[in-house]
Amino acid sequence: MNLILEWPVEQQGVDMVRDEAETVLRAWHAYEIRRGCSPVIDFDCHPVDTDVEPAESRLDVHRRLSELRDRADEGVAERLDADIAYLGSLLGERRPLTEYVQVTQGCGAAGWSAEYVLERGEQAREALAALGVGWGPGTGDELNEVEGPLGLDEAPDAIRKASDQLEAAVREATGSVAPFELDIETAHVDAYWAYWLDGAGHRVRLRLNLRNAVFTEVGARRFALHEVLGHGLQSSSWTEAAKVPAPWIRLMSVHALQQVLLEGLAQALPLFVTPDDEALIARIRLDHFIQLVRAELHLGLEDGLPIRELAAHARSRIPWWSDAVIADTLTDRGDPQLRTYLWSYPAGIDWFVHLADADPETRRKVLHAAYSKPLTPADLVSLWPDGPQIGGPGR
Repeated sequence: MNLILEWPVEQQGVDMVRDEAETVLRAWHAYEIRRGCSPVIDFDCHPVDTDVEPAESRLDVHRRLSELRDRADEGVAERLDADIAYLGSLLGERRPLTEYVQVTQGCGAAGWSAEYVLERGEQAREALAALGVGWGPGTGDELNEVEGPLGLDEAPDAIRKASDQLEAAVREATGSVAPFELDIETAHVDAYWAYWLDGAGHRVRLRLNLRNAVFTEVGARRFALHEVLGHGLQSSSWTEAAKVPAPWIRLMSVHALQQVLLEGLAQALPLFVTPDDEALIARIRLDHFIQLVRAELHLGLEDGLPIRELAAHARSRIPWWSDAVIADTLTDRGDPQLRTYLWSYPAGIDWFVHLADADPETRRKVLHAAYSKPLTPADLVSLWPDGPQIGGPGR
């Protein structure tokens, strides 16, 4: 007897809207790439072989996404709202930050109190002091020296070696069995990032921006966990999950709702996988503090504070930051894409740093879920209702 299993009619309708939305997003992506602008898709969990015709214009994309949003179920509609909001920003809209972040990243943008930021700063100071690193204008250089400098030619092999050594531990922590292939390339780009991972299917590409990157032995472990075994293995795991009917849009974008999960867990992953690596954990404590300071600057810009005042605040918090670093930090947060995306870093790392102190069963549940499908901040809260407010409780 032959059995024909049909997907429910309701689900077929959901999948149809999802597929149409992915077609529009691919066309939008092709349009932006043709113009030399920022990509729309950063990881494709359902790659296709067909050629993609670029969209006619951003306005055409806005119209098509809006029409699809009216037909979408809640999950797809939420993602389309994020696409429409980001596209609206590219077209000149400027929503209030709290509204813009909520609809794109799916979390609040209330921020954290000065007392909390200083508390996390003191935690970072103590972690650095344990390594013999002081706190002042020379902190960055001292820490890089303690971490073991690497030459440019040594970095790709060091990151690949660290990935191989840590892969089993990450798979154990997350439950992922997905395959992935890693390519490492170098670039020299005038952009904020030092390391960037993108890709499609089970193939991931790690780009090292030689303009900004400083390579150390600890840094190799840090970015093996963040980029390769965080973003890379996680995205490949979602590709594996998408082989069965998946109601979610299978194209990952930095203006969308999975970024708090992606950037939060990637930054904090050493706390779950290598908690005894003192030098690496010190770097994570410092990263947490620095992201909270960046959030202060982000909100200060939104409040209209004078640039000189924001720059002075940055120097008081992080005395080793140069004027160039401070200028780039402020400039990036005025960009339509980075104004939303960069908020996912402080929102994400703060939540996952707290998760690392939760009970083992909660940690296991969240990490396994995180590698099974893209999770929104609302999904994270449902998995750990007792966790801190994502995006901060307020200043």
